[in-house]
Amino acid sequence: MAKQVGFNLFEMNTVGHISHGLWVHPDNTRHRFNDLEFWTEQAKLLEAGLFDAVFIADVLGAYDGYRAGADTAIREAVQIPSNDPLLVIPAMAAVTKHLSFAATFSTTYEPPFSFARRASTLDHLTKGRFGWNVVTSYLPSAARNFGFDDEIPHDDRYDLADEYLTVLYKLWEGSWDDDAVVQDRRTPVYADPTRVRAINHRGAHFSVAGPHLSEPSMQRTPVIFQAGSSDRGRAFAAKHAEGVFVGGRTREVYRENVEDIRTKALGYGRERGDIKAFASAVIIAGKDDDAAWRKVEEFKRLTRAEGYLAHAGGGGIDLAAYPREARIADILLAEAKPGRDNQQTGRRFYAEDATIGDALDDATRFDAGPFVAIGSPSRIADSVEQWVAETGLDGFNLRQFLTPGTLEDFVELVVPELQKRGLYRERYEHPTFREQLFGAGHARIADTHPAARYRGGENL
Repeated sequence: MAKQVGFNLFEMNTVGHISHGLWVHPDNTRHRFNDLEFWTEQAKLLEAGLFDAVFIADVLGAYDGYRAGADTAIREAVQIPSNDPLLVIPAMAAVTKHLSFAATFSTTYEPPFSFARRASTLDHLTKGRFGWNVVTSYLPSAARNFGFDDEIPHDDRYDLADEYLTVLYKLWEGSWDDDAVVQDRRTPVYADPTRVRAINHRGAHFSVAGPHLSEPSMQRTPVIFQAGSSDRGRAFAAKHAEGVFVGGRTREVYRENVEDIRTKALGYGRERGDIKAFASAVIIAGKDDDAAWRKVEEFKRLTRAEGYLAHAGGGGIDLAAYPREARIADILLAEAKPGRDNQQTGRRFYAEDATIGDALDDATRFDAGPFVAIGSPSRIADSVEQWVAETGLDGFNLRQFLTPGTLEDFVELVVPELQKRGLYRERYEHPTFREQLFGAGHARIADTHPAARYRGGENL
């Protein structure tokens, strides 16, 4: 029996997420991201296409590393303006019954007690369809926005995140017993106070008394996602994540990364099957190959190099400041300065023997891998099937080029082909997000997960 593949739509509450310049396309509706209907329309289409979830990215600062300021990012709509990812979820949940929602929230700048209630509220309102993508935030501008002079060092952010999640697990899993809410109208008692407890957490970073302000939701702890690629990030994912987003330059590297995280999970007392692995997917579908490649050419024509350079954060030479025919090696030689790592700087995006035109094309390419499937439905399904078989991946995050065009093409053209091969669900079968991923009876987090040790008020 073929392994069924899950798909999430990769979204952000913004105009320009990762396909820079395409907001000007006449068929793109990204400018409507401030409208509630923008989100409810997508949610309905996603549920019609039997997607697992909409995955909503987020950042807490502007990309201001390019040309020493945020002007380019603002002009090119590189993830600015952007809105809160959590606030659109209730509206999407109201027009769907099965679609799940995974939103990004940082552990670095806001206290855990308030987020615990926010997450529980979303899990209640969605009837158990909420997931959380744990990030520690990486933009220096984000640190300044929250009163820091600079970023907290990388590994220190993960230490803080570890304790942050401990606090949340205590609140979500340990503060209220399953039978605390009695709703006895005769006595009258809504909740039994003997079954609700403070957590009285005292740690290196947080002091939280409790009790949790929300009663237990269907999942209690939302589905935990993580995308760390550093050694510290992978260890964090192996300990906490139920879904991981992996990367790599080749299929072999993807397979190695999936295996590495699952093997590391064993060291935390977890099972290999406790973690689902997802990768980013560029899928541009047409009724046939020619139709798909015509779309690619149109996207290339509208793609904005400066948007991609601003998103990358600067560094190296300013590719947009030179004519396309200029050679990288000549520019590096002319700009060489004592004490500067000119070799590393020159290789941020490009080889030194390339021209500026080559480098710009390379920096803005969306059809160069690692997972790219362009063409007819059968060609795309071939790629999906092969990648899953060779990497151990469980699913993909679908990158958008046009909203709603990219999603419409996938639902109309690709989903039926995947279903024909037994690679894609024919219907939703489970009510909660975690059960969609792990099967019936798994609405609550696994017994092997570190959150489970706080159930019933244990180990508080």
